[in-house]
Amino acid sequence: MSNSINQTQEKEPNIFKWALKFAASAGIAGIICCVAPAVLFMFGLMGGIYAISFADFFYAEDGSVGVGSWILRGAAVLIGIYGIYLYRKKQNQCSIDPKRKRKNIILVTIITAVLGVGIFLTLEKWSSWYFDKHIVPAQQEEYRQMEIQNQSGE
Repeated sequence: MSNSINQTQEKEPNIFKWALKFAASAGIAGIICCVAPAVLFMFGLMGGIYAISFADFFYAEDGSVGVGSWILRGAAVLIGIYGIYLYRKKQNQCSIDPKRKRKNIILVTIITAVLGVGIFLTLEKWSSWYFDKHIVPAQQEEYRQMEIQNQSGE
């Protein structure tokens, strides 16, 4: 009988793998407004004008963070919290010391928060650089080509 109980008990989840999985998900979700158009532009699936207009949807007129960005950041926080909740739930299925469980929850919370914010800030910095270096010049060239076409069509 005790053998069947041991078989139903699950193995303790790996703190670092768990935290990395949810931190990466949260970090990407928080900055998807800029990463998605950059990646699509990079693969030639989106032009400069559309990439910037897609990203602009999430920001205010003055370039500050808009409602759309705050929604994505809120979703990122919820993903991180959900990951911690699932870790706690999965960990409670294991027969480990309550002090160790508490320490593990604190560790997974800290690791998820630090990695999530780090991934978010890294992607934010990268996407800003990529937009300035590649997408903005492409957008300006597309506008210039449109202007030339409009002048020759008159």
